[in-house]
Amino acid sequence: MTLDLEQKLLLSRRQAIGGALGTAALAAAAPGFAHTPGRKPNFLFIMADDLGYADLSCFGRRDYETPVLDRLAAQGTRFTHAYANSPVCSPTRVGLITGRYQYRLPVGLVEPLSNNPGVGMPADHPTMPSLLRSLGYHTTLIGKWHLGELPNHGPLKSGYDEFWGIRQGGVDYFTHKIYGEEDLWDGDTLIEETGYLTELLANKAVETLEERSRDKRPWLMSFHLTAPHWPWEGPNDRDTAQRLEAKGDGLAILDYDGGTLATYAEMVTYMDAQIGRILEKLTELGMDQDTVVVFTSDNGGERFSDTWPFTGKKTELLEGGIRVPTIVRWPGLSMPGTVSETPVMSMDWMPTFLAAAGGAPHPKFPSDGVDIRAAVAGRSVAERPLFWKYKNQGQQAMRLGKWKYLQIAGNSFLFDVVADPLERGNLKDREPQIFAQLSEAWQRWNATMLAYPADSNSAGASGRFTADRYGVGT
Repeated sequence: MTLDLEQKLLLSRRQAIGGALGTAALAAAAPGFAHTPGRKPNFLFIMADDLGYADLSCFGRRDYETPVLDRLAAQGTRFTHAYANSPVCSPTRVGLITGRYQYRLPVGLVEPLSNNPGVGMPADHPTMPSLLRSLGYHTTLIGKWHLGELPNHGPLKSGYDEFWGIRQGGVDYFTHKIYGEEDLWDGDTLIEETGYLTELLANKAVETLEERSRDKRPWLMSFHLTAPHWPWEGPNDRDTAQRLEAKGDGLAILDYDGGTLATYAEMVTYMDAQIGRILEKLTELGMDQDTVVVFTSDNGGERFSDTWPFTGKKTELLEGGIRVPTIVRWPGLSMPGTVSETPVMSMDWMPTFLAAAGGAPHPKFPSDGVDIRAAVAGRSVAERPLFWKYKNQGQQAMRLGKWKYLQIAGNSFLFDVVADPLERGNLKDREPQIFAQLSEAWQRWNATMLAYPADSNSAGASGRFTADRYGVGT
């Protein structure tokens, strides 16, 4: 077998050189990025929370349908090898907002951020919204922040002009509380609203689009849903919220004694319908042809998710914990009904949006992600290595081409994840040279990242609450 892995590994993060050449060629050859001549594109970035790879019918869900997102996929590009930066939420959000591996910042080493006062996104760190704002964009976050609490951290300190949503990891859909504390905000003001959170967030997004249509500036809207994250409550399940609150236990919100497949279906299909309202408003206001729409998830699925054809769930570096459904509708760039098998990652969106807006990452904070417009346009993209680590169970992972190196709980593996997406056939003894190259490359990469503090938390499923993890201790 002829090996060219070493050559590919040399591209690593500094493959941005080749990426820049590809971007220049794409910019010269592709149609305009917005329908209106001379206008910078708007960006509507929609991120679900804990949505499994196959939780949309266009990605394989069989027991319900998601017609809005199916239609979005038919209008654009569906990415079948898209990855989250982490198998839990706040580290992925660090990678997304910085365009860099989250392990470069202390906040990215907390898996996830929870009861960690003083830890958060540094207000002086360049971010996707702050860099777009410097290019004339109006920036809004609606939904989940989860990158640190006041007074030192928050969306308004990290580049967003507006914020309406929650600051922590997840709230009850009706009481808007987490661990017994209210957590719904308008800017830096705690507010009270009545209603199902998924609908309230969509209401605010529709209202914000109307405002953006009047001021005529290009805009970024980060629409970060909490659905379908626990607790397991559909739009008609207020009684579940009352049951959980009556327990008088802040941890009841994790809802380990609740949920069904039917409830989960209601949560996802209602999310789909609310996204439909936003996309309809975008068209009604005549902004759809000037707006890039991205839909994805912050990590793989949790208890009721479908992650077929993968194994693994949230908190695990198996494909089911990090492979996420991703759809891009980019007028003038994506072709209707296309599929891309290019591996992409959460941290790629920042350099991609900046390049399309005529900007670039801050020179002191070069992006680990790359501009993936070529992949959106259906062009071939040079292979590059992608890396992960996760403190719980000592997890390590790397993807390069079809190969994936994985270590978990002291066991190591080499998989061909194209031919074997279930990660069943361990090829490390059949392909020892490839295994050695990838595991050594992971070690070299890890030496450039921050080490986990001894006392940092790292969540993981255990047999105490999750029966299929019966061999895993608390």
